[in-house]
Amino acid sequence: MIFSDLAINEKNPKWGACIKREEPLYTREGDIRTEFGRDYTRIIHCTAYRRLKHKTQVFFSPKSDHICTRIEHVGHVESVSYTIASYLGLNTELTKAISVGHDLGHAPFGHAGESILNSIAKDNGLEGFWHEQNGLHMVDEIELLEDNNNYRKNLDLTYAVRDGIISHCGEIDENNLFPRDEAVNLNRFKKASDFAPFTWEGCIVKIADKISYLGRDLEDALSLKILTKSQIQELLGIFKAEAKLKDISIEKINNTVLIYNFIADVCKNSSPENGIALSNDHLYLMNLIKKFNYENIYNHYRLNGYKDFADLALHSVFKTLLLAYKGDKTAVEIKKMSEYYPFVTSFLHWIEQYWDLDRGNQQERLKNKIVYKVSANKLDYVKGIIDYISGMSDQYAEQVYREIINF
Repeated sequence: MIFSDLAINEKNPKWGACIKREEPLYTREGDIRTEFGRDYTRIIHCTAYRRLKHKTQVFFSPKSDHICTRIEHVGHVESVSYTIASYLGLNTELTKAISVGHDLGHAPFGHAGESILNSIAKDNGLEGFWHEQNGLHMVDEIELLEDNNNYRKNLDLTYAVRDGIISHCGEIDENNLFPRDEAVNLNRFKKASDFAPFTWEGCIVKIADKISYLGRDLEDALSLKILTKSQIQELLGIFKAEAKLKDISIEKINNTVLIYNFIADVCKNSSPENGIALSNDHLYLMNLIKKFNYENIYNHYRLNGYKDFADLALHSVFKTLLLAYKGDKTAVEIKKMSEYYPFVTSFLHWIEQYWDLDRGNQQERLKNKIVYKVSANKLDYVKGIIDYISGMSDQYAEQVYREIINF
């Protein structure tokens, strides 16, 4: 437990910054949870977390119960990061909270949906869309929970968990992860991995994210016949032929074998001096698998049809909702549109929680931030539409699109 002196706890000089919240949470008499324990339960009770079970991980809107969805991936990250943090002596409640929240900002249809929303945002005057930033936006401004007086309020998570969410990016090739020293304003992040995480626990979640998806994607691709058994044997042959991997024993490629190998290697090679790290051999192995997956899975031609469908569906939903913008008369226009597009009623009930117009019969219960000043700013309405779409599950996005095109 060589990191025990660096764990985020009351003895750590970062403790005050890590547990800081924008607004204090209500308290219950005799509450036995820690600060990060409260964050964990607040995240798993919010609606964005529930919808992860119907969001794409790699394969779009899967009908099979055995294909990984976003919520299963989140569970893997929680498990992997817990194991590593526990072995190294770090705060497992913090890694658990970051893990369950790290992908709340993902759009429907996975990274394809993220790319589509990024294009829509830029085409309509916004800076862009990336899921790490959107995850922070979701937990800071969109997701609401009732307090003990039945008022609906923002989640108000701790700084350490919010930081872990926006700094978690597992797609960028990095090793020897070290936390930064400064508790920067998280709005300073302008791209994925702009800053290192603030905590060692955040660094662990970052590497656990990558460990969790590579092997699982191989298993799913084999199950769906995207890959053949001969391709898997070919990959295994590459491993055995590589001199750099001579000390790694992998007789069979499956998710549990790969996850165990990577977890054990991180635990063996991480130290306060070396950072959270894989050995050179295991880093090479990870990059080989990642390269193989991109060449044979993520860019497979069988996924192109669904990517095209996702592009058409999300653009259609966006354009339809944009038609309703009429400044301070937007709510009236949305209600008119509901005669032929029933889904816009759901959109109205959602956005009126956050805008500066009439907040309907929810007014008395809402004690959250006003996010969209729609009355005078069309860009805020555009942002509201994108936020609404980003929260959709794959199935709901499909349902809404079919409602738009069916007469």
